[in-house]
Amino acid sequence: MPYDIGLADSVREYLSEIPNIEVEEKEMFSVLNFMVNGKTCVCVSEEKLMLRFDPNRQEELYEWRGYETMLMKGKEYKGYCYINPEGYRDKKDFDYLLNICLDYNKVSKKSKKRTR
Repeated sequence: MPYDIGLADSVREYLSEIPNIEVEEKEMFSVLNFMVNGKTCVCVSEEKLMLRFDPNRQEELYEWRGYETMLMKGKEYKGYCYINPEGYRDKKDFDYLLNICLDYNKVSKKSKKRTR
């Protein structure tokens, strides 16, 4: 299933209201990646939000309604998670989650470019 266009529009609209950021969208593997200032910030995967956040907040987000661990090669990927619709339907929750991503984006490092 491709990413949820309505959810992508909501993320797009929210990010468009934030001053002094550069947003780029990249479609990859049926996911829409919203890059802020050259770094992955939040993604839309099917009907889920995929968050990139400070790994020190992992415990806080474990308790979040709709939380789903992100696994990479069978291991938990710290600083990333999925949030199912029940966790972001409320506007306050949606805003809070995107702000967690934006806060981390300010201090996170860009991924190194791979050489081929």
